[in-house]
Amino acid sequence: MPSSNNASTPSSPCVLVTGGAGFIGSHTVLELITQGFKVVVVDNLCNSCEEPLRRIEKLSGLTEQIPFHSVDLANIDALRGVFKAHTISSVIHFAALKAVGESVQKPLEYYRNNITGTLNLLEVMLQFGVKNIVFSSSATVYKADYDGNPLRETNELGCTSPYGRTKLYMESIIRDVVDANSGWNAIMLRYFNPTGAHESGTMGEDPQQIPNNLMPYMSQVAVGNLKELRVFGTDYNTRDGTGVRDYIHVMDLAEAHVVALKRLPLHKGYEVFNVGSGTGQTVLEMIEAMSEACGKKIPYVLEGRRPGDIDTILCDPTKSTKELGFQVSRDLKQMCTDLWRWQKNNPNGYK
Repeated sequence: MPSSNNASTPSSPCVLVTGGAGFIGSHTVLELITQGFKVVVVDNLCNSCEEPLRRIEKLSGLTEQIPFHSVDLANIDALRGVFKAHTISSVIHFAALKAVGESVQKPLEYYRNNITGTLNLLEVMLQFGVKNIVFSSSATVYKADYDGNPLRETNELGCTSPYGRTKLYMESIIRDVVDANSGWNAIMLRYFNPTGAHESGTMGEDPQQIPNNLMPYMSQVAVGNLKELRVFGTDYNTRDGTGVRDYIHVMDLAEAHVVALKRLPLHKGYEVFNVGSGTGQTVLEMIEAMSEACGKKIPYVLEGRRPGDIDTILCDPTKSTKELGFQVSRDLKQMCTDLWRWQKNNPNGYK
């Protein structure tokens, strides 16, 4: 049964955050509340739990619980119930399955979940006259640039995984809805590699299984939950032979979503922005930075390349700086320091 805690009255406009109990979603909810927005959270909890919402309430000083509905976007009737219970003015859409490797093994599950959920969300938004949406997209929508040049919003699109294709298709569906319906506004945020945690050490990433990504895996090694890190590929055309990626602090990313939300009523139609630092670190540099943050060496082993991995993936943030007015403010040291504080204080995540 869907749960709802102290639902806002119909007269109080709210921002609906789908997937708001997840890693990026929960940090964005905190930033929204900190900036004075009323928030309603929808999450099916397949890869998350309600505990981040309780911690957001403490951090933000809320005197009542955040309205929360345990609803799967595939259940359109339950989703309609959320829109009936609240006056929703805009949506930030995070809810999706997101593991690249898993999507290769379970493509139908990813297409069914991610695309059906987005179709249902847009249909209900149309029904209730909600015309503003920020979509949490991904740099995986870009065709790999083997020259290592920073990726711009105008780069050719093309995906190497079912997960990436679902993000690209979701973008296309949203654009078609915006083009077909007067007054609709949408911003796609294509971001790169989020990491870090809230500076309080009480909120962070809590993978429900063995992590797929470098930084959460490394933090699990640092805290002793995993034996060692596996470094895939040492012969890339980079400064130390390991792959280069563009990392962004999760709180910078949360702030970017709020900046985008504020832009929606001011710049009509459909827009796309990259969100990243514009600089990159190698895997070995990330290991060194994390080792420094936690005060001990991170054990790792060197292995061969994985199929499909490329030398360098970097963001060109020029457009988001000039037009969105957003720049990252947290550096690599803070990403690792905050990540370690979270992992050290919560060795088993939110459990």
